[in-house]
Amino acid sequence: MKKDHDTIIDDTRTWLTRAVIGLNLCPFAKAVHVKNQIRYKVSDATKADGLLEDLLAELTLLRDADPAEIDTTLLIHPQVLTDFLDYNDFLDVVDAAVADLDLEGVIQVASFHPDYQFGDAGPDDIENYSNRSPYPTLHLIRESSIEQAVEAFPDAEDIYETNMATLRRLGPDGWKKLWAVA
Repeated sequence: MKKDHDTIIDDTRTWLTRAVIGLNLCPFAKAVHVKNQIRYKVSDATKADGLLEDLLAELTLLRDADPAEIDTTLLIHPQVLTDFLDYNDFLDVVDAAVADLDLEGVIQVASFHPDYQFGDAGPDDIENYSNRSPYPTLHLIRESSIEQAVEAFPDAEDIYETNMATLRRLGPDGWKKLWAVA
């Protein structure tokens, strides 16, 4: 059953607040969330070329937007690239789009997917959950925002290891409890 945009955005926002911010998987996320500087865009694309069009539009919009209004964008695409390997292959297209728009060093794209799997991990390893979102999602991030956040958080290089340790402590049962209706 196809979900409406509001439901998709609500699901994504819940994931952001409970997992990303709640578990402090990204220490930079809370500030832009609290300031309402995250743009949530749901793509209706059903094929990769349609998603590429949406990605190009969102990259351009973010590039041109006032950072005080839109600091980062979550491009959520629930109907395309639902297979993680297809999604992973598409990331090369994403990198090419950033380069084609001459945005290297200006905007970077982080990847999230319901079936995210690190190359050296098994499919059920809890560490994969640091990048597991309710829907396939491309996170468009201003490089300048990352630089400012790293200045405020000098141990940024430790985030990955900290996240892995947090998720190992939480375990699969703890992850499931995050999603229990309160």
